[in-house]
Amino acid sequence: MTTDQPSTAVPTAAGRPHATTGGTTGGTIGAGSAAGTGATAAPPAARAPYSRLDRLFTALTRHPFSLYGAATLRIGYGLCYLAFLLREFPHREEIWGPDAPWTPALARALFRETGWFSFLTLSDGRAYFNVCYVFALAVCALFLLGWRTRLTSVLFAVVVAAFHARAVFMTDGGDNLLLLMSIYLTGTACGRRWSLDARRKARRARTGAADRWALSRASSDLWCRLAEVRTSLVTTAHNCAMFVIAAQVCLLYGSAGLYKVQGGTWQNGTALHYVVNLDLFRPWPALSTLVDGYPLFIAVSSYLAVLIQVAFPFALFSRLKYVLLALLLGMHLGIAVLMGLPVFSGAMIIADAAFIPDRFYRAAADGCRRAAGRLRRRPLAPRAAVVPAQPREAEPVR
Repeated sequence: MTTDQPSTAVPTAAGRPHATTGGTTGGTIGAGSAAGTGATAAPPAARAPYSRLDRLFTALTRHPFSLYGAATLRIGYGLCYLAFLLREFPHREEIWGPDAPWTPALARALFRETGWFSFLTLSDGRAYFNVCYVFALAVCALFLLGWRTRLTSVLFAVVVAAFHARAVFMTDGGDNLLLLMSIYLTGTACGRRWSLDARRKARRARTGAADRWALSRASSDLWCRLAEVRTSLVTTAHNCAMFVIAAQVCLLYGSAGLYKVQGGTWQNGTALHYVVNLDLFRPWPALSTLVDGYPLFIAVSSYLAVLIQVAFPFALFSRLKYVLLALLLGMHLGIAVLMGLPVFSGAMIIADAAFIPDRFYRAAADGCRRAAGRLRRRPLAPRAAVVPAQPREAEPVR
């Protein structure tokens, strides 16, 4: 970012003032050199910190980072929670309903101690609960599609918080991370890519359609300045929210890895042996028994899990990050299959997508678009000619 400073008069050796101008690269003294005047330019070492701060401030307030990553988080978490609610639809009464083991009265008593709130406890009627459940499904679908994302992102966070608080002891740990991410996504511009909002904006830009109110605002200097301020604030909030998301994931992996290092079973490589033999986390006992039959695989996987989690926060600015992301993907898929924790694994895999650069998403989207175009242009195989049945000749009468 460049800064324009007013011209100043500097006395020269001859006694006449000489004009100087300031800038990001330091002042230049007219056509003469600094040796012929009484002014000296600031050393580069003193100007460098200020120029770096200017570039950092410009990047923070003018250039939104990881827009495709934010869109991936929106689509992933919206789809994850929508699938979760649809999966638990037959069991919704036992988990969140008025007749659930964790009754609304117990939930309200816990809210008075913790300060939580859930709109599911406003009424004990079954009809009210079913209306709230359908509303939650609709919010998840709209958030997934990116319709009015500023509004639906807030509603999505409210829905996740309400269902989490209503039955805080009835679900696994995946909804904890999903709750945090839903709150962080309210500050991001997650609807600028791959959304109905982006499609509507692009269609208006192609057609040049603008209403009278938009034209009047564009012709007003005050509205233009307010629009610039709004853009800067939205960009700053988006960048800060994406930084918080990345910091949250790094803190989660780093703390989990350091906590594992202190355990004796992780130190001797037998931790996964005990994990796959827990009855509560064996959806497929035969598969768990098969995996447990390979001690070398158990030991290598135990040490690798600790190493990946501890090393991930330190590898964010190197190419090693992509190798660790691939290993983390395999680890979370294994957790989902062997331990039966799909919501937790899905939430972690989606969070890891925030570290993939936008150029990867653009390249993937372009590749899919070209593949779809080739499929549409491919000629269909010619159909075999169908010969109509010929009428049988009448047999001669004998």
